[in-house]
Amino acid sequence: MTILYVDADACPVKEEAARVADRHRVRVIFVSNSWMRLPDLPCVERRIVPEGPDAADDWIADHAAKGDVVVTADVPLASRCVDKGALVITPGGKPFRESAMGMRLAMRDLSTHLREIGAISESGPAFSKADRSRFLNQIESLMRQASRLSGLK
Repeated sequence: MTILYVDADACPVKEEAARVADRHRVRVIFVSNSWMRLPDLPCVERRIVPEGPDAADDWIADHAAKGDVVVTADVPLASRCVDKGALVITPGGKPFRESAMGMRLAMRDLSTHLREIGAISESGPAFSKADRSRFLNQIESLMRQASRLSGLK
């Protein structure tokens, strides 16, 4: 059975993820370092992990499996989950594909380096309505795909 994992600490689409999970009748586990208000739906579960830079990422990567869906903007976490056969999407609706993970990791490392040396100071564009809409469209497709994959577990 598919599980939807959400890297919840800075996720702007928690409500949307919960509604999608409820509609598809799957569990959604929000993983964070602290308590936060979550939608009051029977499918919603909360997992609070200890403080630490990668505690939530490690928990999700340890539990995600083939046929699951992960929502995260974290490229290294996405890579770990894709390697396990999970389907991964950003809160902005951009899927992580195995064929592009090397490039995504390289671009993330380059951006980190450029920020560290002061060559860039921005973190990217603000989250928009178009991002939210793209997320909703793409996650529906991923949930259907995940449902097919979970039958092959």
